[in-house]
Amino acid sequence: MVLLLFVGVMLWKHIRSVFLTSRTKEDLSPDETPELDESPNTTASSRLQEKHGNSTSEDAGPALEATPDLSPRLRPESPSIAVGLQTNVTEEQPSEDEASDTSSEPDDDEPWPPKDTILPEVTISAFTETGQAESSIVVPLQRAYTGRKPVISSRLADTPCAALGIQGILDLLNTTLGTSHSLNTQSLSFLLEECIANKYDFGMAYGRIRRIWYTSDWSTIQDTLRKWEEKDREMRQKALDGNRIVEPLLPPRRVWDLYSNRVVPVVEKHRADMRTPINGYEWPVPIPKDTNLNPIRIEMLGLGAEYAWLDVLCLRQAGRPGEDMRTEEWKLDVPTIGAMYADSRDVVTYLSGLGRPFSLKDGDLESDRCWFRRAWTLQEVGRRRVIAGDTPDGPMHAECKDGKYKTELLTRFHEQLESMQAIPHSVFAGLRSMRNRVSTNPVDKIAGLAFLLPTNSIPAYYERVSLEDAWTALVNSMRAEVRGILFSLYPEPGNAGRKWIPSWNQLRTKPLPTEGYSRIEIDRDEVMKETEDWCDAPCIEKGLVRGLAAVAEGNDRCGELIVQDEGGKEHAFNITATHCEYPIPDDTYTLICTDNWGFQYWVVGRRLSGKRFEKVSLLEIPDGDERSRLEDLHITEECRNILV
Repeated sequence: MVLLLFVGVMLWKHIRSVFLTSRTKEDLSPDETPELDESPNTTASSRLQEKHGNSTSEDAGPALEATPDLSPRLRPESPSIAVGLQTNVTEEQPSEDEASDTSSEPDDDEPWPPKDTILPEVTISAFTETGQAESSIVVPLQRAYTGRKPVISSRLADTPCAALGIQGILDLLNTTLGTSHSLNTQSLSFLLEECIANKYDFGMAYGRIRRIWYTSDWSTIQDTLRKWEEKDREMRQKALDGNRIVEPLLPPRRVWDLYSNRVVPVVEKHRADMRTPINGYEWPVPIPKDTNLNPIRIEMLGLGAEYAWLDVLCLRQAGRPGEDMRTEEWKLDVPTIGAMYADSRDVVTYLSGLGRPFSLKDGDLESDRCWFRRAWTLQEVGRRRVIAGDTPDGPMHAECKDGKYKTELLTRFHEQLESMQAIPHSVFAGLRSMRNRVSTNPVDKIAGLAFLLPTNSIPAYYERVSLEDAWTALVNSMRAEVRGILFSLYPEPGNAGRKWIPSWNQLRTKPLPTEGYSRIEIDRDEVMKETEDWCDAPCIEKGLVRGLAAVAEGNDRCGELIVQDEGGKEHAFNITATHCEYPIPDDTYTLICTDNWGFQYWVVGRRLSGKRFEKVSLLEIPDGDERSRLEDLHITEECRNILV
């Protein structure tokens, strides 16, 4: 289970815009990004991190991510947003660019809340929220939160605005936020009236109003909210171009506002569907049967978070009302989960199930539900993490002596935890890591690679698409140099249509290359209905390859390449095939040099009509003197190759 935590002004710029939208079936959290005019409970954030973040239909596993300060305008090279838990109430100052862009908006260039505002001290505890004695709560951070953040109790959040009346709503907002506003301000009165008209409870109203409460000009609030609503809608519309997401760095559509407790999986047999006001009762939220959301909220507040992203709360769930809308939302929301991890500074993870105390028993690390084995959590690798559900006598506090722990299980766990600090930097390392993981929907493995393999865009998410079609869509989105690596380092032709690229089934079931060298780029032209994958590279148009037809298991195969110089004289060169599985029949081939005129690494294939090239396999000229002799023949020419 992945939960992302956010704090910051930048996040609010997307959230606040939803206040004026009408209440409909989509609401989750009081601070949602308003792409769809229908959910007063939905929260959207400009702070990205799931790292992973990640969650989608698949992940009922335990992962929670925390990230403060995501700017919707950030466009880092790798898609994801900064994360860092803040324990102070004061927000960061926006950059000069952001300040100039928000000059007409309510006080975004000021700390939130204003520095001279004195907020009351607040305590919420397991006892006041759930009736459980604090001493019965195993996880210390889940027992109580005390501080001067403007947090309200669940009981107050659940109170209907209609029962409070306009004056009652105002009094509670003034008390909670340390202000003395009055109903003499017409625009403020209108906003409070809207809360009653939209049938909000106080939590929903508070979550939507809180960030604009300190404005110095109520007369512009409605226009500002409408403007941000439209900007968010346009941002999401422009992000999706046909079947491709051309702007992957999106803030989440919804977040869980921890202050107002508005907008939130574990093996299905261990969880129950819980209908909750946190997401406006829009769909049952699957959580472990032995926990609830209140202790989780307390723990996250103690970690310094203001907003959280949790898949089952913030992604519309399958098999519920609004299925058509869910399918449309998932096209955009699921693939961009990785954006929430890419730049995150902290990832908060529940390893034993959402909200549960962390413990280890035999079989946990081998389980298909183990966090280390889930496909989506690969996006979280390399992030600084906090293990939630920690207890004083838990596995995180086990004593290590000479690299070993008391039990083999504890040693394996800490080794795996340490290994998660190493991000797979090579293409095939990422593929190898992913294929060792599991997912409920096999296509999620491919979707989860979008933020690991550098791409120009990412494919929209279709949960019922075939695996090969999903892989083809991802390959088409990859950067030219990544496509070049797949072409020049995978030793076998593809077996699912295109020969130049391995199929997903090949990558899933056959040995993968370890490391290699590639300097070739495979570009892609899309003209009308015709598409071409091509490269410009040094080529030997005709060369006789022999001696590599037999498979020698475990050993490099040695053969020779025979070419003719301009005068027709034959020259022989020693060649090797370092892969043992794929024979290269004795024949005359075209060879493409993949190391930028280095003459060492070559793709062997057949030249077809119209400059087309059909890949057969790979070979190498390992000896430097041999390569120099080949270069001196001047028979290698740069040419265009259209790959089939």
